[in-house]
Parts: sequence; structure tokens; C-alpha cells
Amino acid sequence: MKKTLSILLSILCLAACHRAPAPEGNFTNVRHADWVRNAVIYQINVRQFSPEGTFAAVEPQLDRLKELGVDILWLMPIHPIGVEGRKGTLGSYYAVQDYCAVNPEFGTLEDFDHFLAAAHEKGFKVILDWVANHTGRDHAWTREHRDWYHLDSLGNLATQYDWTDIAHLDYVNHPEVYAAMESQMQFWIDRGVDGFRCDVAGEVPTDFWNKAFADFRAQHPDSLFFLAEAEKPELQVDAFDAYYAWQQMHLWYDIAAGKKDAEDLADFYVNYADSTGMPAGTLAMNFISNHDQNSWSGTNLEMFGPSLKQFTVLSFLVPGIPMLYNGDEVCLPKRLEFFEKDPIDWSVDPQGMDVLLKELIELRDAHACLWAAPQGGTMAVLPTDHPQQIFAFERETLGDMCLAMFNFSDEVVTYKVENHLVTSDSEFTLPAHGYHIIFSVGDCFGDCDESEFENEK
Repeated sequence: MKKTLSILLSILCLAACHRAPAPEGNFTNVRHADWVRNAVIYQINVRQFSPEGTFAAVEPQLDRLKELGVDILWLMPIHPIGVEGRKGTLGSYYAVQDYCAVNPEFGTLEDFDHFLAAAHEKGFKVILDWVANHTGRDHAWTREHRDWYHLDSLGNLATQYDWTDIAHLDYVNHPEVYAAMESQMQFWIDRGVDGFRCDVAGEVPTDFWNKAFADFRAQHPDSLFFLAEAEKPELQVDAFDAYYAWQQMHLWYDIAAGKKDAEDLADFYVNYADSTGMPAGTLAMNFISNHDQNSWSGTNLEMFGPSLKQFTVLSFLVPGIPMLYNGDEVCLPKRLEFFEKDPIDWSVDPQGMDVLLKELIELRDAHACLWAAPQGGTMAVLPTDHPQQIFAFERETLGDMCLAMFNFSDEVVTYKVENHLVTSDSEFTLPAHGYHIIFSVGDCFGDCDESEFENEK
């Protein structure tokens, strides 16, 4: 008998269904492109993706990524890196020396165009990491338009935080920066990129994003995607499709570490919109890792331990859009060096994450209730008789419904779930760090087939 320690998916045909109530409050004005609804983002660190660290070396892995099932390829900044104040040997991608060129480590502009065409041919969307808040300290603007920057009392380029390799742009006092930055972004829109992930987006005036993205969308209606590295509600009203779900990620870390429990998670989802003012219809980007978390906080196993697969599954089931960082599919066993060459070893997958992720992506593609807003189902958190250990919720749209249950404790729990409509069962048992997802697939007449999927841990 297989051990149901990671996932059990029961497909049940039921005539009855219910729709979770729509969230109250403000709604985003952003109309998401149709292809976003069931998309999965995949972040590529070009420097570390292969021993060569080039666009050309990423191309042979496009077929593997297609088989994995991801849809949106997010490239970390591809631009030349500033020399002045450079950190480490190779420097930070986020100290941009020239917005309209590519890092020679990665190849040429023609190499990028070839990669972009190859990715588009295979059906991927490609978004670029964009750093609008600051430039490298030797960007041409620091010489030609020094007044565009924050300066200290001596007239020197001011340092923001501990980012000693960058110069902080001053949008507020020099609105001419708006047009200059938008023109740099336009260069890549004209080359065919499908949008941007925008670094520290909350540090840049919202008016800039609203203006630039309105212009880009006017040129390419319903075909672009914009992700904010921020959790700032005003950015999501008219500008961005998606935001970083930072609060969620930190809560997940705390639960995995035993500092919080399932009841805290239920309260978070019930109260999030009201407590933050985040507009309904915008998209949380759900992730267990990214380049910052991996390099500065820890590997997935360091952060989640025995709960890793559990939180990976959760990231695909809660409302929003899932994101994978390169290496998640092989349970990357190391923290990648940020300023040095440190390629990923793709040869091992000790946790079987590749298989799990493929199955989760296929599952999400097949079930509209798991899609992103507005097509996907809203979340209805359900009461249980073990609230500190068990977290349960339903999502439903157009008769497609799922019941998801997670045991966030380190012991076997038998529990009851109230008020759900997916199955007639009310009592369940989950192992430590276990999860159980049941789907109803709409109306059924006569005899219905029932199938189970088990994935051994």
C-alpha cells in the first residue's frame, strides 16, 4: 500500500456545488491578459543557470521547462553591470550601467533576440527584471543628468540603504526622469518582451508606473504582464497585474519553524484584504523562494524542512499565480552566490520535486477553480475541530470545486471539517505535514468514475 504522505487527489462527480462569496472592497482596474489565468512563473538567474552563464546556454533547457509546464520566463536583469562600487567579482545585476544593452557575460543583443524568438516559438512569455529605482553609479545619466539623482550635502551620489554600488534616482523633484525611464523600457517592449518584473516597485512613484504601463498596454492590448516587487495596494489599482506576497511567505516560514500555526494562517487569509486594503482581482505571486531568499536567507530545505512539499503544494492552491525559482525543481541544495559565478547542478533531485511540480502544474491547468482572478475561484476558509493543526479551504468556479486540507503539525491528526460541499465525508486523517485535496468536476449522471492519485513521499 502506498503511503499517502504527500498528496491524495480524489476526483468526485457531484451535482451540488457552491460559490465562495466574492471579496469586498476596491477592485483592480487592470485587465489581466487571458494567458495569465493558469500561468506559472519561472525565474531564471542567467549567470547561474548553466556553467556557461549565457542566453545561448539557456536555450537547450527550454524543452525541459516546457515539459515541466511553466509559462512565463522571468529573466533577472540582463543589462551591463556597473563597475564603480561593484560588489564581489561580478557585481549585482541590480546595478544597471546601460538599460538598452545586455551584459556581455550573457552574450550579445542578437543572442538575446535569438533566445526571445526561441522562447516565443515554444509558447513561453518572457518578462525582464526592471530596475527603475536606481542605476549603477557609472550609468551615463550620473554624468549627463546628475541632478536626476538624490545627492548628499556635498553633492555626491547618495547611497540608498547599504546598496553602495547604485545611485538613487529622484523622480519627485525631477519628473523628466519619467519620460527617460519609460523610453528605456519601450526599447524592450519594441523588441517583443511580454512585460516586466519591477524591482523595489514601491520606491518608485505610483504615477510613473500608471503612466508607463497605460502607454504600453495601449500599444499591446491584453498581452502584457507586470509584476511588482512590492506588497503595496496602490500599485495594484491601475498599474500591476501581480504583487509579491511577502507577508504570506514570512508566515509560511514561521509555521514551518513552529512559531505560528494553522489558526494563524486561517486568520491571515480571512483578514488580508481588509487589513491591507489590497484591491480584489489583483494577483498574489505565491512563492517559497526567489533569488533573494535563496542567497540571503536559506535553501528551501533550510527554510521549510519536512514541510517543503506541503508548502509547495499550498503555493499552487491558494489564489494568485505560482512562481518557481530556478533550482526549485531539483531542490537546490545550496545558497547561490549573488556576486560570483556559482552554477546550478541539475543532475540530482533528492526530493523528487520535479515530479511533484509537473503534477501540480498539470492539476492547475486542468481545474479552473485554481486559476488566477478573475476566472479562478475565491477562497472560503473552513472551520475544523483542530484549528491549530488543520487548515482547510474550498475554491469554486463554474461547478469546478476543490477542498484542500493541510496538517501543519508534526503528528498524525484525525479531524472533522465543517460546511464543505465537495464530498459527503466529514472526518479525515492526515499524517504529519500531510495534505489532502479533493476535486469535484461538475455535474454527473448515472455511474461516475472515481480515480485516485497517490504520490509516495
